Amino acid sequence: MASTDSTHQEKHSIVYHPADVDVAASLVAGSHVDQDLDQDLALRLRRKIDWHLMPFMCSTITFMDKTSLGQAAVLGIEKGAHLNANQFNWLGTIFYFSYLLFQYPQNLALQRFPVGKWMSINIFVWAIVLCCHAACTSFAGLFIVRFLLGICEGAITPGFMIVTSMFYTRAEQTRRVGYWFLMNGFAVIILGFIAFGVLHTHTHNFMPWQWLMIITGIITLLTSVLFWFFFPDSPTTAWFLTPEERIAALKRIQVNQTGVENKFFKIEQFHETVKDPKTWLLAFFAAAANIVNSLTNQRQLIVAQFGFNPLQTTLLGCVDGAVEILTIFLAVTLASQPYIGRAYAGVLMYVPAILGAILVSTLPFSNKVGLLFSYWISISAIAPFTIFLGWVASITAGHTKRITTNAIVLSAYAIGNAVGQFMWKSQYKPRNHIPWAVITVTNLSSAVALLALRYLYQRENKRRDFETRDDTYDAVYIKTESGEEKQVDKASAP
Repeated sequence: MASTDSTHQEKHSIVYHPADVDVAASLVAGSHVDQDLDQDLALRLRRKIDWHLMPFMCSTITFMDKTSLGQAAVLGIEKGAHLNANQFNWLGTIFYFSYLLFQYPQNLALQRFPVGKWMSINIFVWAIVLCCHAACTSFAGLFIVRFLLGICEGAITPGFMIVTSMFYTRAEQTRRVGYWFLMNGFAVIILGFIAFGVLHTHTHNFMPWQWLMIITGIITLLTSVLFWFFFPDSPTTAWFLTPEERIAALKRIQVNQTGVENKFFKIEQFHETVKDPKTWLLAFFAAAANIVNSLTNQRQLIVAQFGFNPLQTTLLGCVDGAVEILTIFLAVTLASQPYIGRAYAGVLMYVPAILGAILVSTLPFSNKVGLLFSYWISISAIAPFTIFLGWVASITAGHTKRITTNAIVLSAYAIGNAVGQFMWKSQYKPRNHIPWAVITVTNLSSAVALLALRYLYQRENKRRDFETRDDTYDAVYIKTESGEEKQVDKASAP
């Protein structure tokens, strides 16, 4: 409970119980680390954090698993599990329906429990479920395991977003989110080579797509163990930082003014988030921008329809991954330039994506090389969402507000992915004019939404710049168990 304190005569002040403020506040309060952090120390800390954090968030296995269904399409899953085209589409959709259904519970769990440990548990269950895919020979069985896989996936992206905002400054977050998100591309490449290998296996009653699930499941299982022991929960407990470095790491990110972590759900922050129109514009973008992500499960089938055989399709899929890597890297590089920024960088990436989608639908079907290159150009539409994730992580202060915003945005992401699967109907094949038209329109709508978001946040920043500074409570303190009061950063307060 907050209370004013008349003992601080020079300024108005407010005193909070430690449970009401960010968990980092108690650690930093009264520390002997200089308030003005030495730049050399800050750079050394960032390098140390990068070496211990980024390898985990860039682990390709966390992206390989959710793209495995698309690869399995050319490895015989439709024949092996007796699926028709509509049932195959439902397997992609149910993954995102369960992701949507459990998104807010997963975000609440990420607030309530240690982030690293909770993600490790989900990755472990994920591995078991992935292996269970190989035992499924019917639509019903695959439907169940895909549903369970979506539940586990719901902890990964929001967990990475929370950890990124805990350890990095706003200026650093765009590139870091881009680095771990572009691992989608590496995952596609690695899966392509694994699929090429298992296509040459000849085992009785065990098809190539089943080997793919077993191999990726075992790798995921090993990854979960590494996450449990080595992935940090927060800067306040990071095993690779000394006590002094933990305090310095927290002071390094105070420029964010977003806090680090608070284990208590604050209903007023929840209400503030859901009443903010900008939250729902963020959600609109997340949904519209991910219609194109339906290509994840359809890409192998699309390329095969251009006239390539299964071996060629599998190897050509590796190029998809290379295109993803290059476009995401270009996008986050552009977004990090002060004279361009996130919104304009995202719009620039939509230009070739829209052109590619139009060409895939209009080029003669006999021009399979032209269709293939147009398809690859259209993949650049995934890059703006990467920039967007870094943007969301950096503009939200307050832990309850952050997990609520993440839940709403990623629920919209799930809706976009789920709805997108239904476009790819049998009657539209092989040209798929309707799906490509929808992708073109949603890409254009997403670009407009980015510009609208930029305008709204720019207008809000200008309004705040002209506001009279409120110094009613210019000093914020916490009262320790011993009764001692320690001053903390005002951004740590509720």
